[in-house]
Amino acid sequence: MLKAIDHVQIAIPVGGEDQARPFYGDLLGLAEVPKPAEMAKRGGAWFEGAVKVHLGVEQDFRANVKAHVAFVVDDVAAIAARAAAAGYETKANDEIDGVERVFIFDPFGNRLEFLKAIR
Repeated sequence: MLKAIDHVQIAIPVGGEDQARPFYGDLLGLAEVPKPAEMAKRGGAWFEGAVKVHLGVEQDFRANVKAHVAFVVDDVAAIAARAAAAGYETKANDEIDGVERVFIFDPFGNRLEFLKAIR
């Protein structure tokens, strides 16, 4: 029986680690943690905080523009404003079924959802 999600993995292109750090570290407020030595050889980066996000390198990278992870946040408008100010693409700060949400695209075009229940 499932109990929880330990982490999510998001694909990035080869060599994208430095480009990912401002987004996943600074914007999302996650701390980068060392990968186990054997896994570090493959590239990528791990970030942890309230959630764990592992970035995995894909040789034939294609951004996920439909499939996505949805993160619960305290303030949807604030993260959308910070993302836009940092130059990241955002879409539709809206409400659906009592949930305020915004989609923010990481530096590689992966779509991520940020939401908060408002009812």
